[in-house]
Amino acid sequence: MEITSNANVVVTQRTETFPRLWVTKTTWKRVYQATLVIGDALMLILAFTLAYWVRFHSNLPLFQEVSPHIIHYAEIVLILVPVWLGLFALLRLYDLHYLLTGTAEYSRALNGCTSGMMLVVLVSFTDPEFVIARGWLVLAWLLSSFFTCANRWVLRRVAQALRSRGWFVTPAVIVGTNAEACSLAPQLCATLFSGLIVLGFIETEDHIEGEQGAQSLLGLPILGTIENLPEIVNAHGVEEVIVAPTALSREQLLDTTLQLSGMPAVNMSLSSGLYEIFTTSMQVSTRNSVALMSLNRIRLDPMEMLIKTMLDYTVLLIAFMTLFPFLLTIALLIKLDSPGPILYRRRVLGVGGKAFDAFKFRTMVVNGDEILAKHPELLAELQTNHKLKDDPRITRVGRWLRRTSLDEVPQIINVLLGQM
Repeated sequence: MEITSNANVVVTQRTETFPRLWVTKTTWKRVYQATLVIGDALMLILAFTLAYWVRFHSNLPLFQEVSPHIIHYAEIVLILVPVWLGLFALLRLYDLHYLLTGTAEYSRALNGCTSGMMLVVLVSFTDPEFVIARGWLVLAWLLSSFFTCANRWVLRRVAQALRSRGWFVTPAVIVGTNAEACSLAPQLCATLFSGLIVLGFIETEDHIEGEQGAQSLLGLPILGTIENLPEIVNAHGVEEVIVAPTALSREQLLDTTLQLSGMPAVNMSLSSGLYEIFTTSMQVSTRNSVALMSLNRIRLDPMEMLIKTMLDYTVLLIAFMTLFPFLLTIALLIKLDSPGPILYRRRVLGVGGKAFDAFKFRTMVVNGDEILAKHPELLAELQTNHKLKDDPRITRVGRWLRRTSLDEVPQIINVLLGQM
């Protein structure tokens, strides 16, 4: 497969905001894992306590009036919280290899809450002395699912914000100076949400035409040659080595693997060279010592799809009702900030390739085209970069909504309509 790259592209990173010393990957993992565990524990306690209040003290006509001893449910909560945290650990909800990207983390959190509640139901069937209200079970399951996912959503946003400021990022180098290596650099440097900061390239025999002997490539320094890789790694505190396999011979790749195998603090990754073709996640499996990559596909039978749909709608309805006062406040702020509608509709393709209007909170003024017409330099910048560094069309509230991604919350409506 031929990989092309534009050697004139300059990679830019917000290096001016990076701390002089990076927090090591081990320290960052421990801090984030501890925060996740503490957050999950607090969310579970909150969910179980709120479920108790709604079931026994809200006076809703849906529930029969009962006055259970609070100590009984307090003891249940003290047992359930560590048990559920253990289930979360078994489902790899504290393994950073499976966190901070994609939606699989939320699916595993829902599976953990469901498995924990099924365990409680099983115990109640096998032990006649273990009496627990069914209403509390349902409420505890729904609320724990919602609060656990909400906790992880918030922590993910916090991690992304810290990474964008240079904290909790992993210093990395790209081994290779050929077309594949040059195509990797802009992709990895496009955003710091991945947690990587590319320090530079490691020179190999395969070069972009005209780049041999150069001191930099795409605006990033060439730190040295592959023969000096261990010294470069130690000198620059590199924790991630990303190899472009097409830039190395088989012997060089084997030598590099052997060199890095003696450095436990350094992780080595091989680029598949397929990110431009496959945008879905891929899974690596081993068959007779041969590493094979396959596309992850969603295979749900009709019953699993029904259960998933019911769970999605239930969680989303609870989220919508819980967030409604907050969403109402945002809507009021939008109206007070600038004239125009509260929601913005954007035509996109959804399930089954059908076009629909995706809802978002409006973050721009309604006369944005007039502003661009008065400032030709902004229009030229937009046509060149497809975005504006300081966009005057964005409102004050809109800037905050975009920074926190809250402008996308109204898409809950699209999900409830089955469009997303």
